Amino acid sequence: MLAAQRREFLLARLERDGRLVAKDVAAELDLAEDSIRKDLRELAAEGLLHRVYGGALPVSPATADYPTRRTIAPENKLRVARAAAALIRPGSTIIIDGGSTALALVAALPADLDATIVTHSPTVAAALAGHPRVDVIMLAGRLFKHSVVATGAALVESASRIRADQFFVGVTGVHHEEGLTTGDSEEAAVKRALADRASEVFVLASSEKVGAASPFTVLGFDRIAGIITDADDQHPVVTGLAKLGVTVVHA
Repeated sequence: MLAAQRREFLLARLERDGRLVAKDVAAELDLAEDSIRKDLRELAAEGLLHRVYGGALPVSPATADYPTRRTIAPENKLRVARAAAALIRPGSTIIIDGGSTALALVAALPADLDATIVTHSPTVAAALAGHPRVDVIMLAGRLFKHSVVATGAALVESASRIRADQFFVGVTGVHHEEGLTTGDSEEAAVKRALADRASEVFVLASSEKVGAASPFTVLGFDRIAGIITDADDQHPVVTGLAKLGVTVVHA
């Protein structure tokens, strides 16, 4: 099998199965495992998959630029947003992350909601201007343009004075073995800092993110109250999460 044919085979198998195990593929094709690992490295370098120990997972579509992400699976995000909004209690203090699903959450909030909402996303803050009874606190820092959120030490320091009831956090990948991940290390650190300020942390995970992975871990499953997702309850990652005792809120 030529190298180009192997690449096509690997990508097709990854799309079908949602995961590649290098030793299994090598045995199936009667090739050296090193050859498959080399192919995976090259495909990962081109952004076509995400390498993990022993193989590869799909790259999350949520790692695309912000304008592109806003066009991806809007109905999925809306379902997740509605389920998240149903968890918010009037009079509470909420932290909302940045991103397209967070914007969908703002749109799903009741027009008469009485709450305090903290965010480091200027787009989320602006969207909340249409909620007259919501007190909006904007955390400032260096703008991370990829996700249009503030980051940096100044933001973490200002967040340390916040005490919130809930934090709704976005990730780019959810996997029962690889964890909750995102594509930037500093953004992941900010998400952890905000999670430390909330009594409950809920992960916003529309189905296109379930089964995908990115390079940087955001939080361990032990630090979250639940994952809100519209993924099918028979999805192998969802069943894997259930076996780990992770609460899955089905949207």
